Amino acid sequence: MSNANQEEQFPALPIEEWEDTMNTFHLFSQIIGKIRLGLYPKRNHWWHITLYVSTRGITTGPIPYEDMIFEIEFDLIDHVLIINTSKDSERIIPLMGLSVSQFYNKVFSALSELGITVKIRAVPYDTPFSTEPFETDDQHSSYDEKYMNTYWRILVQISSIFQTYRGTFRGKCSPVQYFWHHKDLSLIFYSGRTAPLWEGANMVNREAYSHELIAFGFWAGDENVREPAFYASVYPEPEGLTDEPLSPEKAFWSPEGGGMALLMYNDVRRSSDPKQAILDFMDSVYQAGAKRGNWDVNSLEFKI
Repeated sequence: MSNANQEEQFPALPIEEWEDTMNTFHLFSQIIGKIRLGLYPKRNHWWHITLYVSTRGITTGPIPYEDMIFEIEFDLIDHVLIINTSKDSERIIPLMGLSVSQFYNKVFSALSELGITVKIRAVPYDTPFSTEPFETDDQHSSYDEKYMNTYWRILVQISSIFQTYRGTFRGKCSPVQYFWHHKDLSLIFYSGRTAPLWEGANMVNREAYSHELIAFGFWAGDENVREPAFYASVYPEPEGLTDEPLSPEKAFWSPEGGGMALLMYNDVRRSSDPKQAILDFMDSVYQAGAKRGNWDVNSLEFKI
């Protein structure tokens, strides 16, 4: 890959330059994600709540509602939110310059005009930077079009790579999906066996970790991790997991434990082949977890 193409596909994403925008969009996406949570039929492991990378941004995908379906999409090329229904109705909300409260009110007004009624718990979920209810949050209003488009273009590349790796596994696995509560793009493989839950697990974790899994993901960083990173985790953590080698060389097992491996995005984008570096990382964690966790790899992997 040429340096120009590599920079286009895996551009820099310095958190210091777009953190206010990142946090505002995180809250925007929680509002839309909670609408999907409120209306989409339940699926295992909370797969019914997630969003997806699309050809223009991030979308709910089709949501069933009474005698129609509708879809909500963040168009991160034209920087608008689009609500479409199967009854040929549409509402468009510009994203630039809106506070969280303005966005919340505009979205629910548009849904009402389209004949869609939904109730959500209108407060942020697990966001240390904000506990303000959506309806009264006038503080978060940053929207940098350049960085939102950059973020989406990175997600496009990573989503495609995750889809490629998903094709190596024929066991139970999740879609490639965007979890709005922690703003991470995720793919999860399952061994097919149930898993013990840690003491004190809440309702969310009881469902998410009900079965043995190896999860892969990408997130843009936060108040603690000050740069984007890839992660992979094995649950439950089998004995000897962190003795297994990781690839590429820059990957490492988290010193905080929990069966978590990390590969920083900036190390990937500086590598000679970012796509291969991501695939190698995912496969090295899978091989480590499957080996130490005694997964039945003969029945779970495609053999060519």
